[in-house]
Amino acid sequence: MTAVRPEPMFRRAVLGLALIAALAACQRGQDAAAATAQPAPKQQIAHDVASERGTVRVVEVATGLEHPWAVALLPDGGFLVTERPGRLRRVGADGAISAPIAGVPQVWAQGQGGLLDVILAPDFASSRRIYLSYAEPGPDGSAGTAVASATLGDAALSEVKTIYRQQPKLEGPNHFGSRLAFDRQGHLFVSQGERQQRMASQELDKLQGKLVRINADGSVPADNPFVGRDGARAEIWSYGHRNMQSLAVDPRTGTVWEAEHGPRGGDEINLPQAGKNYGWPIVTHGIDYSGLKISEAEGKEKPGMESPYHVWEKSPALSGMAFYVNQPQSPWNDSLFLGALADGSLIRLSLDGDKIVAEERLLKELDWRIRDVRVSSDGKVFVLTDETDGKLLRLDLPAAK
Repeated sequence: MTAVRPEPMFRRAVLGLALIAALAACQRGQDAAAATAQPAPKQQIAHDVASERGTVRVVEVATGLEHPWAVALLPDGGFLVTERPGRLRRVGADGAISAPIAGVPQVWAQGQGGLLDVILAPDFASSRRIYLSYAEPGPDGSAGTAVASATLGDAALSEVKTIYRQQPKLEGPNHFGSRLAFDRQGHLFVSQGERQQRMASQELDKLQGKLVRINADGSVPADNPFVGRDGARAEIWSYGHRNMQSLAVDPRTGTVWEAEHGPRGGDEINLPQAGKNYGWPIVTHGIDYSGLKISEAEGKEKPGMESPYHVWEKSPALSGMAFYVNQPQSPWNDSLFLGALADGSLIRLSLDGDKIVAEERLLKELDWRIRDVRVSSDGKVFVLTDETDGKLLRLDLPAAK
């Protein structure tokens, strides 16, 4: 019996089906490989810069952040970063930047206002709670510093609650502060600015120009210095401040340190104590931007007002503060780091106990505005640059000699 040969058209159809099946199998293999493959590590640019204690390697962990304002170090080696326009992002240890995390409170992002500080709750490992400070919009174009707590999820915040609002809200785009820090007792300190309403810093019925101290839920500690005093806000810890953008608690002693912008000159560090008046604008080492004198006090001192613990006659424009302590293997042990915006540097102050004994300015050759600085428990230093194309940097410190 003679076999019947397929017609040419039929043979072409069979071959076409076979080709389609082969291509589909190939695509399935590629998809499976892509699903299991690890992304190629990001190339991280590094710079070598000089310091008094040896060469420092500055690694660009992440770039492309829009005016980043604060960084919090996550236990998994990643980071939370705020961008002043109102975005909160995760940054991986490899520099990968997430989409904006949903659920951030409404932010008034004008002038110096926006999304500002971020810190982890002391019990973050179990609670996943974080705290944000930000400029909050008010009626008729007004705004004021506010603080919210929230639970951090993979892509969104939940249980968002505003626990503090600066009152009264005022018009104007500048001097919101703000940094957050927990003390050893679990009290939350909130630094602020005086919103360029100078005498508000001296008025105890207003919250502008005050360092405030609240509990983690926003309630007022019973031992705050102005609790029960008529005409004074119970949240106030200290007053007479200008624009505080640096705040940290010394891990060695539990002492609260803050630094604030002077006007034209007169940036200062204080160790604020309960109920004390730190002078602004009655006492200052700076002058008005017009060149006119601000301080009415001769000799830059006045009875009943605290003198700065440390002062710069020429303003470096301080923002961000972190202690580098309990690292005996490092030549930079017992240091205090501060970011400097106008100076384009990272300031390192050498400490002998609480005494400041020397100053060094790092990263000057890179000339980046340093907005924030944080130190990890294992002694790594992380820095944010305040630029349209802002960077998260890691400083690999020189080894001990």
